[in-house]
Amino acid sequence: MMQGFLHEEGSFGVFVLVTIILGGGAAALAGRAIAQTWRPAWQMAVYALFSAPQCASSIQPVGGTLLSAHYYLIDSAVCAAFGLTGFRLARVAQMVTQYRWINESDGPLRWRGKPQ
Repeated sequence: MMQGFLHEEGSFGVFVLVTIILGGGAAALAGRAIAQTWRPAWQMAVYALFSAPQCASSIQPVGGTLLSAHYYLIDSAVCAAFGLTGFRLARVAQMVTQYRWINESDGPLRWRGKPQ
């Protein structure tokens, strides 16, 4: 059931390797770069839409379809999730290190103001 929903390849391992590991890793690095240049988080969503076809086109030589709306949305969601996580991790590190006199870490994905 999940084979037809998440991916069209003959193997779930190909989906994990190409979409999650390679595509998700690239999206996480893009999210980190966007955060480090102080750009807004919505730009990561735009980059995820552009990076999803890269995952789909890398499957093309082994028999996948280049662009299917369903699989494009799955790839975009995976890229957006990894990208936004990378963005948030980098932004928390920025806020805690660059503004350490007013902020402190509240976990890996959050920061809070220091009590006065």
